[in-house]
Amino acid sequence: MTPEDPISMNWRATMWLLALLIATVPAPIAAQHDMRGMTMDGGWRMVPMDPNMPMLPGLENAVPIVGPFMPGMGMDPAMLPEARPSELVPMASGDTLDISVSMVRRTLNGHEMIMFGYNGQYPGPLIQAEKDATIIVRVTNEIEMPTTIHWHGIRIDNRFDGVPGGTQSAIERGESFTYEVHVPDAGMFWYHPHVREDVQQDLGLFGNLLVTSPDPDYYGPAHREEVFVLDDMLMDDQGAIPWGDSAPTHALMGRFGNVMMVNGETDYRLDAKKGEVVRFYLTNVANTRTFNVTFGGNPVKIVASDVGRYEREQWIPSVVIAPAERYVVDVRFDDPGEVAISNTIQAIDHFRGTFYPHVDTLSIVTVSDEAADPAISEAFEELREHDDVVADIDRFRQYFGRAPDHELETTVRIQDLPNSIVIQMESDTLFFPPIEWNDGMPMMNWLSTGEQVTWILKDRKTGAENGDIHWNFSVGDVVKIRVFNTPDSFHPMNHPIHIHGQRFLVLNKDGVESDNLVWKDTAIVPVGSTMDFLVEMSNPGEWMVHCHIAEHLHAGMMFSFTVEAS
Repeated sequence: MTPEDPISMNWRATMWLLALLIATVPAPIAAQHDMRGMTMDGGWRMVPMDPNMPMLPGLENAVPIVGPFMPGMGMDPAMLPEARPSELVPMASGDTLDISVSMVRRTLNGHEMIMFGYNGQYPGPLIQAEKDATIIVRVTNEIEMPTTIHWHGIRIDNRFDGVPGGTQSAIERGESFTYEVHVPDAGMFWYHPHVREDVQQDLGLFGNLLVTSPDPDYYGPAHREEVFVLDDMLMDDQGAIPWGDSAPTHALMGRFGNVMMVNGETDYRLDAKKGEVVRFYLTNVANTRTFNVTFGGNPVKIVASDVGRYEREQWIPSVVIAPAERYVVDVRFDDPGEVAISNTIQAIDHFRGTFYPHVDTLSIVTVSDEAADPAISEAFEELREHDDVVADIDRFRQYFGRAPDHELETTVRIQDLPNSIVIQMESDTLFFPPIEWNDGMPMMNWLSTGEQVTWILKDRKTGAENGDIHWNFSVGDVVKIRVFNTPDSFHPMNHPIHIHGQRFLVLNKDGVESDNLVWKDTAIVPVGSTMDFLVEMSNPGEWMVHCHIAEHLHAGMMFSFTVEAS
């Protein structure tokens, strides 16, 4: 954080003392939490809160300034088909898949809910295609909202990127759109809407696209593979908390859920043999939550990320995976018994300025006494180096040390928020985590909408912000982009930055060079950090750059750049 003048420091200290007084208000105000679960003005229900967390004065009956949205309002969920688990759909080049976007019935955390699904599945179909294939996907919209499909991470023909008002018109209810999806890179990709994904994606519109390599040994030996789609859902004792109708709620920190899911299930279980090596394809589809995935102390080897393999495999203690990122890791389960796959974090209480450890169980693996094939168990010990990946990246090393071509800064602007929220948030900048692992201020976050909060990507050279940024490149350009996540904004927050249609390398963070590179399409920039991205402009068209926290995107944090064909 940059040095501050004494007046500013004294003012911040005053705000902090005021916030501390608020945080120590005794039981009468805390008792207002009894309103949780009750219907409030306009059909809202108060967001779930820790009963020990005080309520800010003046917010006892406050609701977001936008109206609530729930899918299928007034409809009996029993009239809808129950969502089915995701089904594998192998596709050869030239094959066509029909996908309907429709309402489905699901039971989550004991509550029957109306949600959305691709082909009635939750997650959507697991599409599998070979590298360099072109598949046809015909999408028909049957929900009450316009929609599209964005093929996340695929260096796709720009016409089929799924950006409404950019690459296509949104698909209205009853209409169809046909995508031609060419897959030039092996890896695990995914697909989701690019219309109000804070609502549609959260309600179940997501699925994976696994692109296989012609090399059968591409990832090395493993006994078997598992797809893990990580998600969360914000619920109370009546079901899901409504979403904002005309703009997102939770515009400050994003909509953190309190119910964890793997592959759409709240109690996901696996069986494994002693010594079995399981390859996990991890995808984070949550609106805002960054997971820190641990595997019960078993050895974990990272193999690949968004757009391919690392230069070399390496041992890691956990997998930090931000919204929209993917990682491929191999895990060997050494000892019989139950193993918890967990989200293991350092949580924050913004009201009291305290950090505390927190663990959410994501899945349970039951390891039997039966031994797995020992040859694969032993091969797990090898850390392979990938000469082809190194050679591919070597072509770009000449650009690593040059000055950035463009510099971006992240910040936030607010208007018309209640004064008590503003006071608490101003004091909150006295301390901040580099990664916001949890919602430490649920009511303030819920009340902050996309009509009051504007998240900003700012061009540091021109001063242009968000949609006023205009960058132009040509195919073949190699562009270095420096991103600084300012720590002294109204609410410092980590940002997973996604670049459409291209691939990039994360060269360094805070001046420390990356020593094991991998091609990415999304990378998280912690608070206070500076990161350098080296982008290969290989794909012509008009492409988006945006924060992949869904509420931040819909609060303005995006712009487009153009790549001209050479």
